[in-house]
Formats: sequence, structure tokens, C-alpha cells
Amino acid sequence: MYLNRLSRRVFLRRLAKVAIVAALQNAHAGTVSRDDPRLEVGTLEYGGMRCYVARPRGDPDKLPALVVLHDGRGVDPHVQDIARRAALEGFNAVAPEMPGALPEREAVDDLIVLIDDLAARHGTRRIGAIGFGRGGGMANQLAVRSARVGAVASFYGSVPDAVDVPRIKARLILHYAERDTRTNTGVPAFEAALKAAGIPHAVHMYPGTGPAFHDDGGEAAELAWRRTIDFLKDALR
Repeated sequence: MYLNRLSRRVFLRRLAKVAIVAALQNAHAGTVSRDDPRLEVGTLEYGGMRCYVARPRGDPDKLPALVVLHDGRGVDPHVQDIARRAALEGFNAVAPEMPGALPEREAVDDLIVLIDDLAARHGTRRIGAIGFGRGGGMANQLAVRSARVGAVASFYGSVPDAVDVPRIKARLILHYAERDTRTNTGVPAFEAALKAAGIPHAVHMYPGTGPAFHDDGGEAAELAWRRTIDFLKDALR
């Protein structure tokens, strides 16, 4: 009987710990309120694509633009929060809703149209892209295919073909999860091609993490975010 009671207490303590961790993770998913008075948020169209937009109050034409590319879940509350977090750092953040069934090349074609519209409408040459999962792969493809993109931050994104790497004009910061073996297979050849082409880049591998580690709000996520913001501010200043 005593052992059963003890086991129950241990179980309840562990259950409480799980609940606390879950609460912290959910809190991270909404770190910047959509009602934050420092920001303007809403929905606009760029290049015919519906976009969630977040930016500091003021003149967006004076800001560097940042295209936020979601993974397979669409522009969910977490992606919207990423846009708001970027806005607080001084970016005109634009998160387009990309159809999941669209082949990657066609999706990137649409994103190039969006970026051209963004550049024309705001008269800016300071445009970056940040992407996660599928969006991270698209961010890498934008680096290859759009000369307007000056900086790319890719989180566990698929890599472009090595033969295309010399076309990249952007600076890159690349974040990978140690346990994401499928994506990581192509990383060594990608890094070697970047070095051979003399393209400024940084590659970070986060020990003990799995795919989508940025979603959980843990230590690796916060480190990757700070590295990304510092990189983007320097690259797009």
C-alpha cells in the first residue's frame, strides 16, 4: 500500500512538471501580444498573396522588409508571433499564406513576385527572408533565385543543389537540429559549396534538438533567435 501511494505521488509530481513545461511552451507561442500598442498588425496582399503583416508604428518604407515563411502548418499563431517579434526588432515583417499542395518551385515563383511587389511598393532594397521547415527550404531557394534578397535565415530547411549555390548573392545563417538526420544529410555538401563560392554564411547545429525545435521556446530556440536577429540587423542595415 505504501509503495502504491508513493508511486502515485511520484506520478502526480511528474504530471505537474509536464503541465508546467507545456504552459511555458504555450506562453512562448504568444510572446508578443497581437494588441501590442507598439505595433501595426493586419492582413495585406503582396504579389497577389494574402499576408499577415506586423511592423513598428510609423513609416514602413524606412524599414528593412522580412518575409516570414511558414512550415507545413500555415500562418498559425506561432508564425504570427514570429512576425510580431521581428517587428519589435525593427522589421516590416510579411508572412504570406502559401498553399501546402503547391510544388516548391511554383511556390518560390510566387514568392519572387511577392518580393518584387514588396520592393516596388516600399522602395526598399533591404529585403530578407526567414523560413522554418518547408519554408526554410524555400528561403534557401530564394537566395538562389532572387537577387533582391540580401539575407536569409533558414531553420532546418532543405538545401539547394550544389551546382546552384554560386548563384547566391545573399548572406546566410543556417540552423539545424542534431536529430533531424533527413535534412542534415545534405548539409556538409551545402556548406562546402558555400565555402567554395565564397558566400558569407554561418552554420549552427543545435545538440540534442529535433525538427521544429524553434517551436518549443527552449534554450536552443532562444539562442537561434538571437543569432538570427543580430545577423539580420547587420546584413540589412
